[in-house]
Amino acid sequence: MPIKIDAVDARILDFLQEDASLAVAEIAERVGLSSSPCWRRIKRMEENGLIQSRVTLLDRGALGLGFEVVANVKLALPSNDNLTAFEKLVSTWPEVMECMTVTGAVDYIIRVTTTDMHAYDRFLRDKLLGSALVSDVQSRIIINVSKRTTALPLDLIHQAGSAS
Repeated sequence: MPIKIDAVDARILDFLQEDASLAVAEIAERVGLSSSPCWRRIKRMEENGLIQSRVTLLDRGALGLGFEVVANVKLALPSNDNLTAFEKLVSTWPEVMECMTVTGAVDYIIRVTTTDMHAYDRFLRDKLLGSALVSDVQSRIIINVSKRTTALPLDLIHQAGSAS
């Protein structure tokens, strides 16, 4: 069941999604609260798991990690044990930024970040296809990213609530 938040909580979360390094006093001023109630709201949202973590987003291109691939992965035998084994295996591969179980002709979609085509080829051969769990991989090289965000669309929560 979704955790209920009010408009002030949503604004606090918007500011934190935009810049998690903002001081509580800055956030409080922006949402029209004093620091203590604002801090209590943030603490409550952390304690109930609404705020999972605060991270720093890095420039992958500036770090030489600008080569990205989305790969469709089909398991040889998609049993419960094999799904669990594949997910455990993928969690050990730092190149895999996301792994999603999906419906349809493939079992997973993974997003892989690496340095270049040669590094991806090594990852594909040694890790993905090197696993007896995988029967097929279809790779899509990402040419350009026109939108990428980590911010959830919090306005939808209030739109959905007002529509009912």
